[in-house]
Amino acid sequence: MKRDYYETLGCRRGATIEEIKAAYRKLAKECHPDRNHGDATAETRFKEINEAYDVLKDEQKRAAYDRFGHAAFEHGMGNGHAHGFGFDFASSFTDVFDDLFGEFMGGRRTRRQNRGADLRYNLEISLEEAFSGRPAQIKVPSAVACEDCSGTGAESGTRPEQCPTCSGIGKVRAQQGFFTIERTCPQCHGSGRFVRNPCRACHGSGQVQKERTLQVDIPPGVEEGTRIRLSGEGQAGLNGGPNGDLYIFISVAPHPIFQRDGHDLHCRAPVPFVTAALGGAIEVPTLDGGKAKIAIPEGTQSGRQFRLRGKGMPVLRGGNARGDLYVELMVETPVKLSKKQKELLKAFEAESAPGTQPESEGFFARVKEFLGREN
Repeated sequence: MKRDYYETLGCRRGATIEEIKAAYRKLAKECHPDRNHGDATAETRFKEINEAYDVLKDEQKRAAYDRFGHAAFEHGMGNGHAHGFGFDFASSFTDVFDDLFGEFMGGRRTRRQNRGADLRYNLEISLEEAFSGRPAQIKVPSAVACEDCSGTGAESGTRPEQCPTCSGIGKVRAQQGFFTIERTCPQCHGSGRFVRNPCRACHGSGQVQKERTLQVDIPPGVEEGTRIRLSGEGQAGLNGGPNGDLYIFISVAPHPIFQRDGHDLHCRAPVPFVTAALGGAIEVPTLDGGKAKIAIPEGTQSGRQFRLRGKGMPVLRGGNARGDLYVELMVETPVKLSKKQKELLKAFEAESAPGTQPESEGFFARVKEFLGREN
């Protein structure tokens, strides 16, 4: 389960934006990948921190989160998912973050390469597909490096120049009393570069929107909420930075016969009144397309459950292991009886000896005892 965003940043609900920024500064500094090389836990924690901050720093997103929680950004709410697709993680880190982790040369900050945004794709599959697994093709709209300018943003035959305002640093400083305030350069917007002749294809941004077709392998036994990561398939990075990742979230559609519980499957099967009374057999389907035969003992009651070992879902990354199938029987009362059938049932009732219907006899005996105590 995803952690509460306030808990992730260590803030109370109702915290001011200054308190949220201060908490973010501290945690981002501790968990930044540049300070935790090779630490996967720190990298995951770093993404969680930025995701939480990206929501809580924005008044509208924060109001939606306070009201609906994480659901505000799922199924088309909050982030505006379209065709199963939407942004999931913060990617370009704010000026607050740049202030903390820029590299210095001669007391000045160097321009940093920005990693591209991580993307989210929601993919719904059937229970049969979750059982057997399958390759799936998905179409992902995302920003990719412009081919005409190779991502530089400059017209073919030209190159970006050093920004004259910030001398390529991406920041400008202003003195106010005892304090030096550093802001993003207003001319290059922090890139440190100035494109004199913008590329006509991307208008100088270095990126274009493009729909890419990707293939992903859905493993057998995949469960609701499983996340599949495609490294480097997210948004293109700015200033030559690396691409983000693509995260595919799996949802499994409801099935008309089977209900899933972990690795096990459950289904309810109707049994004719006569078969339940006299005994017999029924056949039930299995998710792999086969059938299984169940022997029905004489006098079977509704609710009795039969366990078919190894007929459930494959265990994800569990080799050949599989769960079980549980079949719950429902004795069906006949309808639209003929006159002769009704007479036979009345004769059966009249000739029934004690113990013929133990469930109802036991229930009404307990009712009689209860009412007797009340009186």
